[in-house]
Amino acid sequence: MFSSLRIRNYRLFFLGQVVSNTGTWMQRIAQDWLVLSLTGSSAAVGITTALQFLPMLLFGLYGGVLVDRLPKRPTLLATQTAMGVTGLALAFLTLSGHVQVWHVYLAAFAVGLATVVDNPARQSFVSEMVGPGQLQNAVSLNSANFQSARLVGPAVAGVLITGVGTGWAFLFNGLSFVAPIVGLLLMRARDLHPVERAPRGKGQLREGLRYVAGHPELIWPIVLVGFIGTFGFNFPVWLSAYADDIFHAGAGGYSLFNTLMAVGSVAGALLAARRGTARLRILIAAAVAFGILEVVAALAPSFWLFALLMVPIGIFGLTVNVTANTAVQMGTDPAMRGRVMALFMMVFMGGTPLGAPLVGWVTDAYGARVGFALGGLVSAVAATTVGLVLARVGGLRLSVGWHHGHPQVGFVPKDAGEQKERLATAV
Repeated sequence: MFSSLRIRNYRLFFLGQVVSNTGTWMQRIAQDWLVLSLTGSSAAVGITTALQFLPMLLFGLYGGVLVDRLPKRPTLLATQTAMGVTGLALAFLTLSGHVQVWHVYLAAFAVGLATVVDNPARQSFVSEMVGPGQLQNAVSLNSANFQSARLVGPAVAGVLITGVGTGWAFLFNGLSFVAPIVGLLLMRARDLHPVERAPRGKGQLREGLRYVAGHPELIWPIVLVGFIGTFGFNFPVWLSAYADDIFHAGAGGYSLFNTLMAVGSVAGALLAARRGTARLRILIAAAVAFGILEVVAALAPSFWLFALLMVPIGIFGLTVNVTANTAVQMGTDPAMRGRVMALFMMVFMGGTPLGAPLVGWVTDAYGARVGFALGGLVSAVAATTVGLVLARVGGLRLSVGWHHGHPQVGFVPKDAGEQKERLATAV
């Protein structure tokens, strides 16, 4: 389960991210609370979130082009430093009493711009640290790292905000970037798995898009992640509505729902790390289960049944994310990995700001149960459709039979062919 931590460079990276991710979650909570206290407007909080994700939606593909051209470790040193400085600047403004809402907007947009390059650089740098043999394990542990910080960061932020104010949460986040920066500086360059960088040239963005379009084992998982990210991951909208309107549980219920989902996400990441494979059939099965569980949870009659369903939803949601991430990385030429992962993250992260207003409107107009069920239904239908498309493109057919007295359902190859054989192997 933790095999990739034996690699010194990845261990340094992982430990740095433990500290930094905790600070990131602290800033997210403090940032929203500060905007709400300055304006009294939930719409202003939504604007802050949109500004943080907007750069990835607008410039994500260009970030991938840059990442393929640049050396990953110096690039990460620059982006991590920029995000740390942003946190320190916000801390100074808040602690000095001069902060205004436009400062927070500007900081959120600045972090979003840094993320445009930082995210695909971090994603593709993992393979340089651990090599292809440990990639699935390392990607899974990264997700477990991030989700564990999701449990700790908000709790610590809540204590700091209540006790001494939001400025100290920003200060901790700014200082937390020292850990990954030191980790990057201590890495041994000779232990990295070198990747040939793409030369500077025209048309590299189009080249990346053509590359993805020509590989069904890449484009269809990205399409699936786009649907699920846009329609299935709008939990702030649904969980707050269930806590407030359906079960009348208040902030405590909302916190419990998020905590149980984070527990499931950590479990899902660790199970993916232990599994060690990233087959597309696992991705499709997990996506179908994720959508069905959302529909079941939407109809849950009691508070505790709904709360307990958050755990398996977290498990399958994280399994979808990790499996798709790893399958796309392992199926991509190293020289293209920055552009492909930028597209992956742009679709996954950029879809949420687009889908959230629509899902929010449905939830307001028809109720939380209808909104949640619709998101799950879209996810399940998208997963089923993508699974059938992959099976057809890969030259597979459905096989139903018996094995040791038990029914067995699966896909088997129809015929041979280079692309079909590659896709069938991936599935």
